[in-house]
Amino acid sequence: MEQEFETTPRPAPPRSRGNIAIIGAGASGCVCAYYLLKEDFDVTLFDSGAPLRTLLPTGGGRCNLAHAEFDSRELAKNYPRGEKFLYSVFSRFSTSDTLELFEEIGIKTYTQEDGRIFPESNSAKDVRDKILAHIKKAQLVKEKVLKIEKLGNGYKIKSSKAKYLFSNVIVAAGGRFGYELLKELNINIILPKPSLVGLNSNIRNLSGVVVKNAVSNDTGLSGDILFTHFGISGPLIYKISSIKALDSIPYNLSFDLAPELTNLQEILNRNPHKELKNILGEYLPKRLANFIAGNFSELKGHQINGKTRNFILDKIHNFTLNITGTNSGEETVTAGGVDLDEINPKTMESKKYKGLYFIGEILNIDGFCGGFNLQNAWSTAFVAANSISQEV
Repeated sequence: MEQEFETTPRPAPPRSRGNIAIIGAGASGCVCAYYLLKEDFDVTLFDSGAPLRTLLPTGGGRCNLAHAEFDSRELAKNYPRGEKFLYSVFSRFSTSDTLELFEEIGIKTYTQEDGRIFPESNSAKDVRDKILAHIKKAQLVKEKVLKIEKLGNGYKIKSSKAKYLFSNVIVAAGGRFGYELLKELNINIILPKPSLVGLNSNIRNLSGVVVKNAVSNDTGLSGDILFTHFGISGPLIYKISSIKALDSIPYNLSFDLAPELTNLQEILNRNPHKELKNILGEYLPKRLANFIAGNFSELKGHQINGKTRNFILDKIHNFTLNITGTNSGEETVTAGGVDLDEINPKTMESKKYKGLYFIGEILNIDGFCGGFNLQNAWSTAFVAANSISQEV
C-alpha cells in the first residue's frame, strides 16, 4: 500500500532555509546539492540508481572536467545547441569557477595540450568520491519519480513508493530520462536524439582505416575519421554528428580526404611507371587509396588521362557518404530536451512555474567532446542553486 507523506521526507533541520528536491543524482544534480547545502538548505536527491554513476566513464574513466577556455562567449561556441542561452549562464559560472569548485572539494587538476582539463589522479572515481563526500548531508531517496504536481506554495512529488512535499524542485534527470514527468506540466520538449555518436553509412568495407586531418566540406571542421564496421566514427565525426543531431536522416556528408594533394598531374608526371594505387598511397591509407583508385588502381602514372585524373581528384576532395543512421548505444550525450524558451537563463527557473528549475543535460543544450558537457552541468547547477539562495 502506497504511503503518502504530508511533510517532507524528514523534518527540516532548525537552520534549514527550505526543503529542496533534486530529481537526478548525476553531475548537475549533485553539484547543485553541494551549493544548496552550503547555503543551509535541506536537500533530497531522488535517483533510482547509484549517484554519479554516469560520471565514471567520462573522459575514458579519467573524467574530463572542463576545457581551458576562459572567455565565456568563446566557450559557448562549442555548443551546437544552447550557445546564446549559455552566454548568461557562463557569465555567472565560468571555467575559472569550475576549477575553484574542484579545488574546494580537494581535486587538483591539470590541462592537456589540447585544452582538456583532468584531475591529477586521472580518476573519475576519485572525482565522484570527493563530490559525494561533500554532500553527505543530502538525503538520497532511491525511488523513481513518477509525477511532479504544482501546489499553491510548493510541489508534491510522487515516487514509486511515496509522496513528498517540497518548496522547490530541480529537475536534473539527464538526457535520456525525465521527459515523461513533464508532459502534464505542459513543458515543451525538443525531441531528443543521439549526439557525439558514430554514424552508419553506405560504405562499410573499410573498417579499421584511419584518415588523419580530413576536412568536412559541409562544416569546414577538420579532424580524424575512423572507418568502422557500421560506417564512420572518430573525433571529426563526433563533432559533425553533434551539429547535425536534429537533422533528418538520411543525409549526405562530403569530405576532403587529402587537402594537401593539390596537383595530382605533377605527381603523376614524377611517377610515370608507378601504379595509381601506390601513388595515392603516399597521401592516403593504402586500403583507402586502393578503394578510391578502383578499376584504375593498376594503371601507371603515364597511363592516366585528364578525365581519369579529375575523376580521382573529385573522389578524394569530395568523398561522399550517405548517412543512414546513428550507431545505436554509442552516444554519450543527447541533443534535444527541455526547450530553452521555457527557461530563464539567469536563474534556470521555469517561466511557467515559479520554484521549478531545470539543469544539466535535460535541457536542449549539448556540447562537443572535450569537457563541454560537464561544464554545462556544473554551470547550470550553480546558477539554479544561487538563484534559490537569493530568492529565500
